Amino acid sequence: MFEEPEWAEEAPAAADLGPVSSRPRPAAASKIKDSKRRQLLATLRVLEAASLPQQPLSLPGSDSEEEEVVGRKKKRPKKPSFASVSTEVEEKRKKKHQKQGPPGSDSEEKEVERKKCCRGALGGDSAEKQKRKRKCQTQASSNPAQHLDNGDQTGPNAWKSSGTNDPPKPSPGTTSPKPPQTLSRKQWRNRQKNKRRHKNKFRPPQPPDQAPATAPTEETEVPPTPSPDSHEARAGALRARMAQRLDGARFRYLNEQLYSGPSSAAQRLFQEDPEAFVLYHRGFQSQIKKWPLQPVDRIAKDLRQRPASLVVADFGCGDCRLASSIRNTVHCFDLASLDPRVTVCDMAQVPLEDESVDVAVFCLSLMGTNIRDFLEEANRVLKPGGLLKVAEVSSRFEDVRTFLGAVTKLGFKVISKDLTNSHFFLFDFQKTGPPQVGPRAQLSGLKLQPCLYKRR
Repeated sequence: MFEEPEWAEEAPAAADLGPVSSRPRPAAASKIKDSKRRQLLATLRVLEAASLPQQPLSLPGSDSEEEEVVGRKKKRPKKPSFASVSTEVEEKRKKKHQKQGPPGSDSEEKEVERKKCCRGALGGDSAEKQKRKRKCQTQASSNPAQHLDNGDQTGPNAWKSSGTNDPPKPSPGTTSPKPPQTLSRKQWRNRQKNKRRHKNKFRPPQPPDQAPATAPTEETEVPPTPSPDSHEARAGALRARMAQRLDGARFRYLNEQLYSGPSSAAQRLFQEDPEAFVLYHRGFQSQIKKWPLQPVDRIAKDLRQRPASLVVADFGCGDCRLASSIRNTVHCFDLASLDPRVTVCDMAQVPLEDESVDVAVFCLSLMGTNIRDFLEEANRVLKPGGLLKVAEVSSRFEDVRTFLGAVTKLGFKVISKDLTNSHFFLFDFQKTGPPQVGPRAQLSGLKLQPCLYKRR
């Protein structure tokens, strides 16, 4: 007699498997039939439990669940499906039924009912299977590299990988794939920089006015391409700077010529090149603008306190600033003209009558090597007791006392002197009479240092 196993009690009853054949059978044969049926159902359940994958619990609809399902389908080894096992079992049962008796309508009905029971037992899992199947289908539609061969998710050929560089499949013992290697933000930036460097290394140089062919990445900061206006502005600024340097060099050259030669040579120089005087005067004005106080303003202030009836002669007037600052009658003389009121002449020979003016002014104009001629000409045109005002750069005087002694020998006496200013000295002389020395007498105190400007 065949003994029933212990787990036979847990198997479903025969009534659940469908209607039994109406033909009478012996009791022993029916017991054997029931026991075999129970064994088959138990084996089917064991095989079904083994074929179903064990999945970790995760939130429905999360990205991690989808990734784990796809990765598990890629990497797990192929297992026999429930459909293939069920077909084999059904073939065995058919053979046994053929040995016992001819196949009839009852056997076919039994098989149909048995299939329904198996499907009913797996009904709870079929809903989850359908959900997973839908998710896999959506992933397959978004990723053309992977596609399903069969509609059943648990089939032997569920997924196929189109790439050849897929990672090796894990052993059957492993259930989850290794997590991908993640890079830190610093490593990712360094990798992007290396890619850009390698890309720019072999890129041909482009002109600055053309935009780059490839669009820059978000990490890179590309400066805006300069517009033609900015090019023109930059070129104009460069030209202006070069012109300023050139003007500075020419001013220094002209200034040296004025201090190193007589006034007649300077007059010829400006007659040959009229623009040279304009250039020199512009450079001279830019130099004295840096001074805290200009000497012409001091002289104008002093003359405004005197009677407006005094006649003034301005030797080396420049732009006639003194004549514009006072109400007196002013005769303006210079080597070149920057104003219609200027009389162009050599200051050693001015077109004025003897003893015709009350005040003679030399404001930063004792230039050249013939300073004595200038002072003698001023003595000639001044009235007796007339006023001589001199303002000169302080660095030109080696010894102020010797200078004042030389001037007194030319028919003047010192009234006042102002040596407090750091940039220039002021002297006031009064005419006492004609010069006390002959034309051949040497006056060493009148040799002043040239005022030369350094290159900056």
